[in-house]
Amino acid sequence: MRLPEITNPVALECRECHARYPVEPLTICEECFGPLEPAYDLEAVDGVDFRKHVEAGPASLWRYEALLPGGPGIDRVDLGAGFTPLRLAERLGERLGMERLWIKDDSVNPSNSFKDRVVSVAITIARAFGFEAVSCASTGNLANATAAHAAKAGIPAFVFVPEDLEVAKILATEAYGAKVVAVKGNYDDVNRLCTEVAEALPWAFINVNMRPYYAEGSKSLGFEVAEQLGWRLPDHVVVPVASGALMTKVHRAFRELVAVGAVEDRAYRISGAQAEGCAPVADAFRSGASEVRPVKPDTIAKSLAIGNPADGWYAIQTARDTGGAVEACPEDEIVAGVRLLAETEGVFTETAGGVTVAVLKRLRESRAIAPEEETVALITGNGGRAVLGRVPRRPPRLNRCAELRRTAPRDETDGVLTGREGPCGRSSRSSWRGCSSQEVGPSPR
Repeated sequence: MRLPEITNPVALECRECHARYPVEPLTICEECFGPLEPAYDLEAVDGVDFRKHVEAGPASLWRYEALLPGGPGIDRVDLGAGFTPLRLAERLGERLGMERLWIKDDSVNPSNSFKDRVVSVAITIARAFGFEAVSCASTGNLANATAAHAAKAGIPAFVFVPEDLEVAKILATEAYGAKVVAVKGNYDDVNRLCTEVAEALPWAFINVNMRPYYAEGSKSLGFEVAEQLGWRLPDHVVVPVASGALMTKVHRAFRELVAVGAVEDRAYRISGAQAEGCAPVADAFRSGASEVRPVKPDTIAKSLAIGNPADGWYAIQTARDTGGAVEACPEDEIVAGVRLLAETEGVFTETAGGVTVAVLKRLRESRAIAPEEETVALITGNGGRAVLGRVPRRPPRLNRCAELRRTAPRDETDGVLTGREGPCGRSSRSSWRGCSSQEVGPSPR
């Protein structure tokens, strides 16, 4: 079978020495052992034409195809990831003392996290390379995204996860038909095993031998933020940090938009958010260190629990270059962050989103973010599979109308419930005080 030609990018380039390599499943520079990333012919992209093409394109990340791996001959594996809502968070902003706060809500992607973006790109390129099976190391979100896109592409998927991962996080992975392998140890142990397996088996490992292409999908978040703001850059972006790749790619997206003339250049800051139970990047940033020292993760924010982040140093450089910061929050603030976002904006996020909100709050309280700054917080996953470190409290059972009357909303004029019927069927305004019903809901068994 003749494989399609990959016309984008034009090469892979070392981040350190800038040596160039052909577009193949390569990850490390042979000259200096630096990481490789795609290089594009930005001079061939006209900003005005780019914007027109984007606005006429699909409502997915592939509307930015000119600055993503692939090309016009590529058969894309597309479940419709991307182009998610940028929500004006007025109530959350009011609670935090922020006048122009936006939430980029990636919890509504096909498998409920931003990982759908990176996997769509990675599996598209993997199939173009001729791989017939895909695999990944994951703490949940990547597993689901990989399994879903593999099902769409009709190719086998093998997912490696830590053995203590909550079952709820991989129920969808198994439903999509992937083979799940539990590995003794944490995510870093799983990732090391996958690196070894990738050398032995002809599989496309999404975050190993496909990593240069996989990480590029994260740029689409930066592209979308700029487009949804009317083709301009915000003052500040707050990004959750696991490997650090997302933080660096948002920065790269902004620089590429400026380079092609799609947006005006202006100062902006990018800050990172970690949990204190796994904060190697935040620790290094705060101490002024020149390297990121690995840690053993111990946090409920499982999707951020990478103790040896591959792009940690580049995330620190991004923060320093843009005037941002990398901050961490304790476990109780993660839970509070999840609840704060849910009760103010109606967005139920996973624990990574709780970290983002908690760090956003810390940055505002420390005046690292000014009240008038236009700030975008990235919410990267849905809370449907979240484990908040505690069993939810059961709602109290109200057996009598008298108990319900004491806890229910009051009408400002006469102090009784309005607009509803009581359990006995009478109008709430006229007769809740006298309702004789003994039970609210079904009788106890």
